Amino acid sequence: MHKYFTITELTREFGVSTRTLRFYEDEGLIHPERRGRTRLFRSADRHLIKEILRGRRLGFTINEIREIIEIYKGPPGELGQLQLMMTRVAEKRKQLNQKRQDIEDTLSELDHVDEACLARLAELRVGS
Repeated sequence: MHKYFTITELTREFGVSTRTLRFYEDEGLIHPERRGRTRLFRSADRHLIKEILRGRRLGFTINEIREIIEIYKGPPGELGQLQLMMTRVAEKRKQLNQKRQDIEDTLSELDHVDEACLARLAELRVGS
């Protein structure tokens, strides 16, 4: 006997809109059964939604998520999926570290500008 989830149940569970789930379906990431206009999601769909949302939180694009999901379906299967995931995580980590460095550099520059402004204000007040 199959356990099905309705779109309403999944939107409540994951805190997403029905539009989000329909988008994932349109993108071919999930494949709920259709009974008329009703979508019925299997446990596998529920698991995929959980992983898609996790990927989105980590900053992966829909295409990157699709690639990770698709590699699981064929050879080399889970091994290939895990290797690809590790590669994508390393790439994402490198991007985030670069962003962090860029932010630190910008904050440092702002500190210098702030100090220069304060020094100049002090000069102007002394001179008046």
